Amino acid sequence: MITITKALPSREQLLTLYDSVGWSAYTCEPDRLERAVAASLSVFTAWDGSHLVGLLRAVGDGETILYIQDLLVAPAWQRQGIGRRLMETCLETYPHVRQKVLLTDHTEGNLAFYRACGFVPSGDYDCTVFLRLENIP
Repeated sequence: MITITKALPSREQLLTLYDSVGWSAYTCEPDRLERAVAASLSVFTAWDGSHLVGLLRAVGDGETILYIQDLLVAPAWQRQGIGRRLMETCLETYPHVRQKVLLTDHTEGNLAFYRACGFVPSGDYDCTVFLRLENIP
C-alpha cells in the first residue's frame, strides 16, 4: 500500500529516487538538492513501506503562486496512480492559490498527464512564458 505524507526523505533516499528517473542535473550536486528540498514550500512524498517511491516538490508563497517544481515517481512504481495522488494532495492543500504553474518536457505522456490533472499549456491563454536557464549542459 502506498502512503502519501509530508515526511522529508533522507539524502540517500532523495538521491536514489532522482537517480532512478535520470535527473542527474539534481544528483550531481547532492548538497544543493538537499537544501532545495528542505527550502520548498511543501514536499509531498509517496512511500511503499519505508521505500521512497515518489515525490512532489512545490515552491512559492502558498497564497498567490504555487509552482510545481518536481514530480517524480520511481520507474517500478510508475503508471499506478502515484503521480496523480501526489498532484491531487498538493492541489487539495492549496485550493485558494490562483496561479499554479509548472514546466515539463514536451512529450505526449506529460501533456496527457498534466491535462488530466487540470493544467493547460500556456498557449491556451493570452500569455507568454519566459525562461532564463543558467548552467544547462
